[in-house]
This record gives sequence, structure tokens and C-alpha cells, in this order.
Amino acid sequence: MARTRVRIVHRIVTSLALTAGLALTAACGASDGPSPGSSSGGKSGGKHGHDGSPVVVATTTWEGAFAKAAGAKDVKVIVPQSVHHAPDYDPKPSDLAAVAEADFVLYAPFEPYAEKIKEAAGSKAELVEVALDNDADKVTAEVARLGEKFGTRDAAAKWKASFGTEYAKLQADLKAAWPGGKAPVVVSQVFTAWSAKMAGANVVGTYGPEAVTAAQLAELSAKKPALVLDNAHMSTGVALPGAGVKQVKIVNYPGEDLDLLPVYRNAATAVKRAMAG
Repeated sequence: MARTRVRIVHRIVTSLALTAGLALTAACGASDGPSPGSSSGGKSGGKHGHDGSPVVVATTTWEGAFAKAAGAKDVKVIVPQSVHHAPDYDPKPSDLAAVAEADFVLYAPFEPYAEKIKEAAGSKAELVEVALDNDADKVTAEVARLGEKFGTRDAAAKWKASFGTEYAKLQADLKAAWPGGKAPVVVSQVFTAWSAKMAGANVVGTYGPEAVTAAQLAELSAKKPALVLDNAHMSTGVALPGAGVKQVKIVNYPGEDLDLLPVYRNAATAVKRAMAG
């Protein structure tokens, strides 16, 4: 009888030891590498979405489009696309609450609510200052940088390739539309210079973001530009009144779909129409 009891106790002890060993092995395995669904290369300790991609909050559709191009899938935009001049927006408490729940918060330094965004983010989200410029070289560089941060570099590289193909096509179409085969002479608002570059235009002067002064008006008009490439989001009206120059509205901000490519297509269409007369 005593021997039977000893065997039973031995079996119980062995079973408990085996269970503890398995639990310890599982715990060690979990600490040795990323858990399922984590995003390698992204911010550690974040609140990654169900598919492992980072949760990104962007102040505007412009930053949001950069994030999407870089491979982020869970992107929330604070400033509604309907707000024509995004820097005028005053973030609501619900906007700031969303910031605190993000892995990454993207903003531009010229946005007056940037400080509010920083305070709301606290220590939980990584703040990323984005250089907002639709210049093709700068865009691809920013998208690649964000891809590294998000751990989505492959998606960013894929976007860069497709963007490069589309951009080259738009450049070729615009060059083919040059009046008389010569690059158009243009004046550009400082934040629309990227569209002049895409068109291969001869930029003889820039203005803004403030309205053109009397001295600038005389100087720029004397250069006899064929087009003025104005910023639709910061327009000060007719840039060169009395000069009889066609003024083209260039839109910098993407739509609610956070797709950057239509920004370039729409700008190319607008410039092409203006060159055609």
C-alpha cells in the first residue's frame, strides 16, 4: 500500500514539473523574438493593428498620403479634407485622443497646432516631422524614410517604382505639349515649384506665400511669363494683375483616399490645358 502511494506521489510531482517546464519554455520563446502580428522595424511597444501594420495618425491628408505610400494601412487623418486651408483647423478633443492611441504621429512643422499634437502624443506615440513637398525626389526620399520607420520598406519600394513610372509618363506628356516645342516660361508660387519641375518649365521667378508686392509685380511681369502656377490652398488672388498671364491652380493635398498619384495627374492636366491655350 505504501509503495502504491509513493508511485502516485511520484507521478504527480513529475507531471507538475513537466507542466512548469513547458510553461517556462513558452515564456522564453515569446521573449526571444517578435510576437505574431508584430511589425519588424517599427516602433516597439506600440499598438499595431490586427495585421501587424503600425497605427498612424496624420494631421492632414498630405502626411496621410505619405504614410500610405510608405506602406501603412491603418491611417487616421485629423484635419478633414473639406478644410481648404488645413493650418486653420483647430483639433477637437476626439482628434487629440486618437493621437494618444497611435504608434506614429505625422505632422508638419508649419502647422500651428503641431504643439497641441505633440502634447497629446505624450510618450506613447513616436512623433515624426514630415517634410511636405511634392517634389518627386523629396517625396520618394520621405516615403522611403517612413517605410524604414514603419517596418514596411518593401511596400515603400514598390510604391516608389510605380510612382517613378507614372511620373516619367506625365513628364513625357507635358514635354510633348510644350507650345512650339519650347519649355513654357512660368512664375510659380513657392509651394508649387514641384509642378513646374514636372512640366520642365522655365521658372523665371517665384512669389509667396504672401501676396505679390508692387515691386515684385513689376519685376515678374517684365519677365513675360506665359503661366503663373498658383497654390490653390494659399491663393492670394490674381498674382500678376494687369499682366494678362494665365493662372493655373495647383492642388497639393491628396483626397480622402490618401493617394498621391492623382495630385500629379491633376496638376499635369491643368498645366497641359493652360499651355494648349
